[in-house]
Amino acid sequence: MVSKNTLAQADEQLCDYELIYIIRPEADEENCEATVESVGRFITGKGGVVSEVERWGKRRLAYPIKQFGEGTYILTRFQMKPEYNKELETNLRISEDVIRHLLVKLG
Repeated sequence: MVSKNTLAQADEQLCDYELIYIIRPEADEENCEATVESVGRFITGKGGVVSEVERWGKRRLAYPIKQFGEGTYILTRFQMKPEYNKELETNLRISEDVIRHLLVKLG
């Protein structure tokens, strides 16, 4: 039998994640930075920690997404509580600048 204290500690644990998202190609540098900062603010606002942000730059897509042939790729590694995943993905889905994203739990 698991004690209530053990369950409470397990709920408070931060999990490691990688998030890669593609920003629409028309977005200028300011919009890209605003989107990256917005994602970072969401994660830190929910008690998470952003460990690394890699800007891969503008690349050609393997196939058109929302009629775009290229996009700016961003990779973010972070730790966050699992209960905020759906909210993060919802925010990315409704963002006008993000055309595709993939959130992966590590380990």
